Amino acid sequence: MIGNLDNYLRFNETALSLRSQRQELLASNIANADTPNYKARDIDFASALQNAMAGGKNAGAMNTTSNNHMPRGAATGDTLANGTPVLYRGVVQGSVDGNTVDMDVERNQFADNALRYEAGVMMINSQLKGLMTALQSQ
Repeated sequence: MIGNLDNYLRFNETALSLRSQRQELLASNIANADTPNYKARDIDFASALQNAMAGGKNAGAMNTTSNNHMPRGAATGDTLANGTPVLYRGVVQGSVDGNTVDMDVERNQFADNALRYEAGVMMINSQLKGLMTALQSQ
């Protein structure tokens, strides 16, 4: 029974975990907006979630979504806890000091990710309420 419950909640749990880790990367980008030569980082969320749901064994083989993304994980060992490689964000507008953080892009991605995280929490709450209803009707 516990195994079935784990499987029932696994997708949303995995998505929330990845969203949390992505939020940390985005916050790091914002915090380093004035750091010379800092390269903005992100993950390909869809590929990371698909890989995590498949078992996470092929994290190093993740495809990029843009030619501007360069996989860092294989070369530097920079990966998330589940093995997802961290990618450089493509340069939108270069700066004199070599920093690639675009605050408009980072704030937008940060807010979008936070909103999707909240939606994921609401989905888990809905799942748990459905389970409680099923158990109480027995």
